[in-house]
Amino acid sequence: MTYAATDVFGHNQVGTEYANGIQVSDDQIIQPLGERLTTQLGKFMGSTVSPDGRFLAATSTDRSVVLQIFDLQSYKLLWSVGTSASANQKFSNGTVGQTGPTYSPNGKMLWVPEQTGLSRFPVNKDGTLGTPVTVTIPTVSGHAPLTGQIAYSPDKATLYAAVNGQNTVVSMDPNTGAIQHTWNVGIAPRELKFVGKKLYVSDEGGRAARPGETTMDSYGTAVPADPYKGTSTTGAVSVINTADATAAVGSIAVGLHPTAMYSPAKGVLFVANTNSDTVSVIDTKKDKVVQTIDTKPWPSSDTGYAPTGIALTADNHLLVTLGRANAVAVYQYEGDPQEPVSYIGLVPTDYYPADVATVGDNIFITNTRGIDARGPNLSFSQGVGTTVAVGHGTHGTTASLTRFTLPKDKQITNQYTDKVFAQNGWGKKDVQQAANKKAAPVPVPAKIGDPSTIKHVFLLVKENRTYDQVYGDMAQGNGDATLAQFGATVTPNQHALAKQFGLYDNTYDVGTNSAEGHNWLMQGDNPEYTESSAGEYQRSYDTEEDVLGHQRSGFLWTAVEDAGNTARNYGEFEYTEGKPAGSTWQQYYCASKGVGAGGDPAQLTTAQLKGNYGSVIPSLNAIADHLSPPFDTSIPDLYRYEIWKQDFLQNGPANLNMMWLSSDHTGGPVSPRAQVADGDLAVGKIVDTISHSSYWKDSVIFVVEDDSQAGADHVDGHRAPIQIISPYAQHGKVDSTYYSQITMVRTIEQILGAQPLNEKVAAATPMAGAFTTTPDMTPFTAVPNQVSLTESIKAAPECGLDTPGQTTTSTSSTTTVTGSVTPDPTVAAGQQAIASAWSAWLAKQKTTGNGATPDYANPEQMNRYTWYVTHDWKVPYPGDSKIYAPEDVPGAYIPSPDSN
Repeated sequence: MTYAATDVFGHNQVGTEYANGIQVSDDQIIQPLGERLTTQLGKFMGSTVSPDGRFLAATSTDRSVVLQIFDLQSYKLLWSVGTSASANQKFSNGTVGQTGPTYSPNGKMLWVPEQTGLSRFPVNKDGTLGTPVTVTIPTVSGHAPLTGQIAYSPDKATLYAAVNGQNTVVSMDPNTGAIQHTWNVGIAPRELKFVGKKLYVSDEGGRAARPGETTMDSYGTAVPADPYKGTSTTGAVSVINTADATAAVGSIAVGLHPTAMYSPAKGVLFVANTNSDTVSVIDTKKDKVVQTIDTKPWPSSDTGYAPTGIALTADNHLLVTLGRANAVAVYQYEGDPQEPVSYIGLVPTDYYPADVATVGDNIFITNTRGIDARGPNLSFSQGVGTTVAVGHGTHGTTASLTRFTLPKDKQITNQYTDKVFAQNGWGKKDVQQAANKKAAPVPVPAKIGDPSTIKHVFLLVKENRTYDQVYGDMAQGNGDATLAQFGATVTPNQHALAKQFGLYDNTYDVGTNSAEGHNWLMQGDNPEYTESSAGEYQRSYDTEEDVLGHQRSGFLWTAVEDAGNTARNYGEFEYTEGKPAGSTWQQYYCASKGVGAGGDPAQLTTAQLKGNYGSVIPSLNAIADHLSPPFDTSIPDLYRYEIWKQDFLQNGPANLNMMWLSSDHTGGPVSPRAQVADGDLAVGKIVDTISHSSYWKDSVIFVVEDDSQAGADHVDGHRAPIQIISPYAQHGKVDSTYYSQITMVRTIEQILGAQPLNEKVAAATPMAGAFTTTPDMTPFTAVPNQVSLTESIKAAPECGLDTPGQTTTSTSSTTTVTGSVTPDPTVAAGQQAIASAWSAWLAKQKTTGNGATPDYANPEQMNRYTWYVTHDWKVPYPGDSKIYAPEDVPGAYIPSPDSN
């Protein structure tokens, strides 16, 4: 078998099954060993097998189902629990912890970890569940328990729970749930494992900080951290002597982010160090690490494989799931913790294997993302001037369970390992360093460190749109015009840019939502901590300010700086609050409009408007423009443009320039179309400014969405609009090459001579084919907006409503739109109460002001709110039988911070 970098994916489309497997959105092909059982009920969070080996219970999220039970003999889904209409058993608590459920030793009870405690389900003989009892663990100093793994004592008389949010472990009466004792352990305890009478605890955040250490916060705890990158620096396993509650808790230093633990026999404990890409072998007689197993199978990168689960076969084959490699690493264990473990090879799995278990000769893998977002089509409402679009969406995650018997060692080494390499695009010359003799400059050098004709990279990060939603009306590309809710009328600049600089109709955002999307752009990965937090999102949603959400190798800007280049940031990946109280969208709009008309730039930074924004990550705060706002839909992108422009004109650009344009997220005081049009105009003006400057000759501008969750697409929900804008861009062409956010990150690093951040980025092929060595210096002139930027606003700004001019008809729908403000709907008397309930709901969604959070609102609720407002509270949402109150929306539980 031959293999190479991700250019082998050619023109593959995500979701399509080819001879060698299904293309998924993170630069991988999946074709697992054995049998695949899919479920369209959301992502798996964690799983466990019943004591008799008959059933597998898995917690899940994203489709209003929190628990799924599988019959391992018939290999079918047996039972589901949640708020979904399809669930066999209704259960209102939608939160599930980072770990899987726990069966009692006799298999008659199933415990599920939750945000505020745990629930105990009786297990019927056929594997189905009875009525649960919920046990609450008290909140302490505002911190919820965020229950981790649950374990029974060896004598079965006591239940133990990792209280992740409070850095403790508690013992409980399994009958009453009464807490008997509490132990303080390390930071963010996650999994529990008994070896004899000693209870071992994997502390994902490591040990407690010592006096004088640099720290960063995670859910109110100071975590030892790197003073430059802002990444955690310790990992620990706590040791509790359950026979003596007064004994001091011990601590064993292990790798970063210890998660899964496995003990096949007394005397040994295996610990998966997810962020160090290693497994620690602990001799439990000595409570010391006696061996560290490397889980980095590809020589070109030592970061990012994410070991997440551990098991051992009857013949001592050690199995370690590698979440980011879609593989199980296989080793030979000799039965002695000090005897070196030997590496055999890899076997392929589905997308993001999280847990592994053995039942007889069968090996079962729960794959968090399964076959990616191939579930039922979803509906998306975008308000005034648009029709509801129905198609693939990122929240259609189709998880999977796979089973197989382990092949012979020679097959693993000689056949399946090569297959995993090919599926990941791991080649032999993917990461080539520049030789001593410099090559001639080209836009995207073949070797890292060779010169590029491009000196300045601009990365403009937008929010939540699919390709079809924006470009579906462009006949040149592979689009569906019926899904183009924000077509040429709403986004005239993006359409003009695509015509001038190229249309990319086969590019994919990897993440499901913003919590994941910004990580993929800034880290080239979504760390396991964020993947496994999706069931509750309580410790954090976006992990910008949560140190545990940062990979050990750093960020895009640190990689660029480490290569000797400069970076500057304009709001991206920032959350530090700094907006003046009482400022309004209208004020920011008028200031932007005034400066745009030739007014004094000082009006942008009056006391009413001047912000002071930044980051708790030291390296990011050091390069931040503290006047540039991060996410906040009550600040128009035109204001962000004007703030950036003043800095650009005064100081010029850095080598890497990052900017967050958040208006197209929608949720602000004007209509969704108006916000998308605002973002479109800001992009046009940024490109106009750069292309008419002296820096144009050696610049490239990448425009990308953080994710594509808020729209439909006929190819795949992860397909997103991008632009590559440069004199060196392939002008006027349609490029249908498979690209992703990961390939874009690799391209930026390649241009600026930076080392790939992790194995995902190292395996990605730079987008050299999107560039030409013959520059076209023609600048771009911004196109006026055709949709009123003040559409649907309730209080007109002092500078007046935006009136873009003549009536135009959208090419993406039959709706005629004008450049005038849309009147507020008159709420009928019979709908006043329900409209008031929705107004109260919206006030809690953090779309504006300090603390504004992308994706805070549940998408099922947000879609309906937008629909109701724009249809005068008279028409049910398509597919619904009536107008719902917020709490009654079907499938309303898709975890977000609102679920708290």
